[in-house]
Amino acid sequence: MQSTSGRVLIVDDDPIQRRLLQEVVQKSGHKVKLAENGAEAIKMMIGTQASEFDLVILDMVMPELDGLGVLARMRAEKISTPVIVQTAHGGIDVVVSAMNAGAQDFVIKPVAPERLNVSIRNLLKVSALEGEITRFRKQATGTLTFADIITHSPSMERVLDLGKRAASSSIPILIEGESGVGKELIASAIQGSGDRKAKPMVTVNCGAIPENLVESILFGHEKGAFTGAAEKHIGKFQEAHGGTLFLDEVGELPPDVQVKLLRALQESEIDPIGAKRPVKVDFRLISATNRRLIDQVKDGAFREDLYYRLNVFPIWIPPLRDRKEDIPALARHFLARFSAEERKPHVSSIQTDALDLLQAYHWPGNIRQLENAVFRAVVLCDRAELSVDDFPQVAAALDHPISPAAPVASARPPLETQQAPRSSSNAPAHHASQPLPSTGFETAAPFGFTRSLDDQGHIRKLEDVEAELIRTAIAHYSGRMTEVAKRLGIGRSTLYRKLKEYGIDENGTDAAA
Repeated sequence: MQSTSGRVLIVDDDPIQRRLLQEVVQKSGHKVKLAENGAEAIKMMIGTQASEFDLVILDMVMPELDGLGVLARMRAEKISTPVIVQTAHGGIDVVVSAMNAGAQDFVIKPVAPERLNVSIRNLLKVSALEGEITRFRKQATGTLTFADIITHSPSMERVLDLGKRAASSSIPILIEGESGVGKELIASAIQGSGDRKAKPMVTVNCGAIPENLVESILFGHEKGAFTGAAEKHIGKFQEAHGGTLFLDEVGELPPDVQVKLLRALQESEIDPIGAKRPVKVDFRLISATNRRLIDQVKDGAFREDLYYRLNVFPIWIPPLRDRKEDIPALARHFLARFSAEERKPHVSSIQTDALDLLQAYHWPGNIRQLENAVFRAVVLCDRAELSVDDFPQVAAALDHPISPAAPVASARPPLETQQAPRSSSNAPAHHASQPLPSTGFETAAPFGFTRSLDDQGHIRKLEDVEAELIRTAIAHYSGRMTEVAKRLGIGRSTLYRKLKEYGIDENGTDAAA
């Protein structure tokens, strides 16, 4: 079995020992870089390669800068990469010194490959889980920074560089990118890296608010301002006072609200519904959209003057299919989180061929879709490692063979059923109401494919096909109804009408279930 691919730095002054360790670690599916001494290792960890290592295997006895010296420098430089120390002297005092200096595990030379692999696998899992917990905590407290974002992609490094530059000012930022690429995470990092860090960051999904409530939710209202306004309501702009307001799917705002948003940006004040005078607000605005706002401007759906107010500092986040080098690290972090949340600690790694499968897929739902795929795989897995068999939907989309232990229906019927039997003059004709011969479609089609024939071999009704397509779209886009409607080419009101008509709830399941 091959385990999940990590990036390991081996530090040893003995060339034979370095080569032996390299062979063991690479055989387990990990990527390896070598350092001949402690000074070279420190240089690699604080230089341009600083973010490239998931784990360090460190020899304790080396000339000039020994293992304890490397650990001390790592602590001084605030390098949190987990470390396995190796020593030929297994005295308790050596082990205690190494652990006190920051090492997470130790091995005695010569180390057995099985022992080293167990240590590497456990530390990668713990490191990933700690990283997830740290990110959640920082995002909740408004202290998330760009150093907390998982990426090894040059295109994303450029995004982070732009974000760092923008964080130092209050310039309005427009983040563009497909759904699920991490726009809110970048917004959180901008907020947590600037002068407003630890201040409130208020997030509003403009596409999820009913049109008749948008103005009230954003700008607030006074008591009695309209029917049903039983008490005063503070809007999102006032909630974000002193901090950051993040408007996701800003292109969904109705025209009248766009006018009020423009005034808020120009005058730094808002007009709550029913208020006698405007209210001053101090906020940093970050907007995001999964569409090209300039196209909406050309179509007359978005105000041109507001567009130029929002688009002062544009940041475009590339889709996951254009930065596939991020997939292994993302998959490992999702695996660590979900194995802990689902109380399945035995599911601790992912095979290299499964990672190859994930990297070959184009991920139309981006990081959010990858997250859901790993979540599903962890829930269904009973082994220690995720394999290709745990990603049947991805395998089916790529026409990738999987083992008989986890069957997925073929996208097309067997060869012998694809060809209609030749008619003969002596053969009786089938009556239209009679079931047709087996077509090979009696089993469910894999995710992403739609059957055209029913279990009896007759053409399916259009309404059944449409209902199935809607369920598939809801699952594919994780219940984001704006995106579902957009991809189906219908309006949101039409989508909700069809959900009611077909008895489907917003999770894609039968409402009556």
